Amino acid sequence: MTDQAGPGRPPGEVLLSVRDLVQEFIVRERGGGKAGVVQAVSGVSFDVMAGETLGIVGETGSGKSTLARAILQAPRPKSGSVVFRGTELTNLRGGRLLQARRHLQFVFQDPFGSLDPKWKVRSIVDEPLLAYRAGGREARRKRVSELLDLVGLDPARYAGRHPRELSGGQAQRVAIARAVALEPSLIICDEAVSSLDVLIQAQVLNLFEKLRGELGLSYLFIAHDLALVKQVSDRVAVMYLGKLCEVGHGEAVYRRPLHPYTKALLDSIPSTEPGAGRATATIKGEPPSPINPPSGCRFRTRCPLATDLCAAEEPLPRELAPGHVVACHFPLMPGTSVITPAATSGVRQA
Repeated sequence: MTDQAGPGRPPGEVLLSVRDLVQEFIVRERGGGKAGVVQAVSGVSFDVMAGETLGIVGETGSGKSTLARAILQAPRPKSGSVVFRGTELTNLRGGRLLQARRHLQFVFQDPFGSLDPKWKVRSIVDEPLLAYRAGGREARRKRVSELLDLVGLDPARYAGRHPRELSGGQAQRVAIARAVALEPSLIICDEAVSSLDVLIQAQVLNLFEKLRGELGLSYLFIAHDLALVKQVSDRVAVMYLGKLCEVGHGEAVYRRPLHPYTKALLDSIPSTEPGAGRATATIKGEPPSPINPPSGCRFRTRCPLATDLCAAEEPLPRELAPGHVVACHFPLMPGTSVITPAATSGVRQA
C-alpha cells in the first residue's frame, strides 16, 4: 500500500484519533423498566493516519458498526474523545458538527437502502453538493457528471436512472460518488462490499484503491471477512465484544497473529490453494452477551488458553513488535496453535 497524504495533510500525520471511546445503550423491559445496559464499545483507542486504510474486523455483534456511528456522533458516544482533523467532535453541535462531517463521509453495506428509491441518480449524487451549497446549478450538474465518470458510470446512461434500475455494484458506485462529492478526507466503509458477489467486490475494492490514490483519501474499512480486509488495509485492528484485542500492520497480523482470537479467525478462513485442507472450526460457543460481558479478558470464555488470571485481570494493550499491539496475558509465539492439545495441556479453562 502506498502512503498517500490526505488533502493538505502530509503522509504520516494523524487524521483521526479515537481515545477511550465508550458507547452503551439502555435495554428496556416491556413495561418500561431498565433491563440492563448493552456495552457495545468499551474503551476503544486507535489512530488513522493521513492516506492510510485501517481495517477493523471481528464477528457479527463485536461493535464495529456501533464504533463507526459513534465516531460520526450519530448517536454521540457516552464518553471518550474523537479528534478529526485536529477538532474534537464530541464538543461540536449544530452547524459546526455539520461542517466537520463534510470531511467525514460514510458508505453503507446496503447501497439500495442508502439511496432514495424515488430520486434519480443525478439528484442522489447532487444531494450533498446542494446541502452544502457547493456551487450553482450548472456547476453542480457538471460536478455530478464528473463524479459519475470517476466511479466508472457513464453520466449519459446512468444519471437519469432510479436505483431500482441499477445492479448492486452500480448502486454502490453511486453511493461512492455521493460520498466523495464534497472531497472528504476520510471515508468510513461499513461492510461496503459484503452484499456484493465476489467479482463485483473486487471491482469495487479496486475503485476504492483508485480513489485513494487520485483523491488522497483515507479509509476506515469495517468488515467481518479477514481475507477481504487483508487486500485493502495497511493496518488491521481486531475487535471482540466491544474491545480491540490486536492492532498491527496487515502482513504482520496475518502472518504472525499474537492474540488467540485473531489466530482462530485466520484459521477459519478457507484456503484457495490447490490441495489445501479445509478450514478448521477454531472458536467454540457463541460470544457472551454485551449486557453481561465476562470479567477480565472478554474472550476468556471461548479461549483454550484461558486461566484464572484471565478472569481476574483485564489484559492491557502492549506493543510486542514495532507497531504490533496485543491485549492478552498469554500472547502467541510464532508457530503457536490455539487448538492443539499441546497448546492447552496444563492450562485450566476459566
